[in-house]
Amino acid sequence: MSAQSQSKRFSFAKLKSLARRPLFALRVRWQRHLIYRTVISTLLFTTLALLAAGAFLSNQIASTLYEERVNQISKESERGLTQARSILESASTTDRASTQALVNSTLASLEGDGATVVRDFVLMPIAGDQSLYVGPMASGSLTTRVIPADLAERVAGEQGIYWRSVELGSDDQAQPGLVVGTKVLIPPGREYGLYLVYDLSSVQSTLEFINRALAFTGLILLAVVGFVAWSVARTVVRPVADAAYVSERIASGDLDRRMKVAGKDEVARLGTAFNHMAHSLQEQITQLNNLSAMQQRFVSDVSHELRTPLTTVRMAAEVIHDAREDFDPLTARSAELMYNQIERFQHLLNDLLEVSRFDAGVAVLDRESTDLNAIARKVIETATPVADEYGSIIRLNAPSEGCVAEVDPRRVERIIRNLVLNAVEHGESNPIDITIASNQSAVAVSVRDYGIGMSQEACQHVFDRFWRADPARARTTGGSGLGLSISMEDTRLHEGRLEAWGKPQVGSVFRLTLPKSEDQEIDSSPLPLEPAAPENILPPLGDSFPLTGEVPKIGYTPLILGLDDALVDDDVTDPSAAGNETKKEES
Repeated sequence: MSAQSQSKRFSFAKLKSLARRPLFALRVRWQRHLIYRTVISTLLFTTLALLAAGAFLSNQIASTLYEERVNQISKESERGLTQARSILESASTTDRASTQALVNSTLASLEGDGATVVRDFVLMPIAGDQSLYVGPMASGSLTTRVIPADLAERVAGEQGIYWRSVELGSDDQAQPGLVVGTKVLIPPGREYGLYLVYDLSSVQSTLEFINRALAFTGLILLAVVGFVAWSVARTVVRPVADAAYVSERIASGDLDRRMKVAGKDEVARLGTAFNHMAHSLQEQITQLNNLSAMQQRFVSDVSHELRTPLTTVRMAAEVIHDAREDFDPLTARSAELMYNQIERFQHLLNDLLEVSRFDAGVAVLDRESTDLNAIARKVIETATPVADEYGSIIRLNAPSEGCVAEVDPRRVERIIRNLVLNAVEHGESNPIDITIASNQSAVAVSVRDYGIGMSQEACQHVFDRFWRADPARARTTGGSGLGLSISMEDTRLHEGRLEAWGKPQVGSVFRLTLPKSEDQEIDSSPLPLEPAAPENILPPLGDSFPLTGEVPKIGYTPLILGLDDALVDDDVTDPSAAGNETKKEES
């Protein structure tokens, strides 16, 4: 493409952009200002009404004036033409001079007869007549060309008085006119067409004056209607605009803002009701803020105060737990239970402290370039003992070249760990798939299980604090009910997305999407949220893995080959049951 064509395209695009700016400004003003819409709509409809009324009145006035002039001209022309025809047909002149003198005197009387309407005459012989005493004649600035051909043909063919509308003058200064003609005989018995031409410019001037008066009156009326519409709309809309401004200020935190109330009309009642509502909301918001602050302070203070005694108790529990082999079985079991519950209490306390930081708004990110593959392997290493207890395996599908992003590795590890442990707990001893991918703007990690699944309603509440889909289902991984909620808060700090999909008895998918860097925005997630695999087929177990990534060996124990065939057998319908039977046989 040449530089000239590129310059033309750029100029055209620039002109197009400049032309769109006024339209965009008008559209924005139309959408945001109620007074503007009200006044413009009123003026538009009023203009249409005035145009219709003006067109109707102008048409009626023009028709009336025209009919009146035509009737007047008909009477005048009939009287004048009849008189001239009788004079000329009764003449007994036998020479050219006397005939010319008679015609001149007769036509002169016709020219001066119009008192209210200016008229001229045209006398022209009918084609085919020769040996004429009198040639074509016309008064004023007229010529025989002003006579329409169809009128001349009709006058020459029939006896009577006929008329046509014509335009007089030049094309630049054309004026309406009327031509009335009849056939007469002039010595020595030759036929002529005698025409009276009426100038209707006075009628046109009168009609133009009336149209100007109507237009001026319409403009004045339009201005008055616009002013009235603006005044009424301003009276009604201004309190609404004030209420919108006050509500915006209240929403931004200025709870003391109120509307100005004047008078006792409906608008004043609206302002009073709005101020009362604002006062009530202020009191409730203040109470809720105080209660929330007290709750946050209570959680924070209690969590910090519990750390010291909990540390002492934990140290004592560890000593007892390490010496449990010297105790009797009942006491040893009690030591194990005490140690596990203290660990669970420690996790709960840490989660409460983290929630208090989120509520206080003091949580910050410590970003650094991190490979998500390394974080996933670390999470798998931590979660493998728990997965072994459930009879599940954890499989990783990650790009071999790595997946690097600027994130807080501690928080991302906590997110993935919470998702994996949640999947292990609800996976019904089925495999857990971790998939990592990236695109130009984002990185994503999805955790899929093939367990009990979730409903659509559960997917909407799964990130709420202490929410459980099945309250009767006991927690077995020692969770506090805050893991997914904390994961959502960590994701928001990264300006990412944490989404859930599930279907009962099919499984669930949790997808974490994070921007690659702090200054980037997520265009789309590299991984789909809803799995594309058939929902009624469980993933293969044992050594067969359809994923293209690596399989972590940490804590992984392959099951007996041929378990896939056992799953198809009609006698075995529950994969977890089949796994239990296999373990029994091994034992």
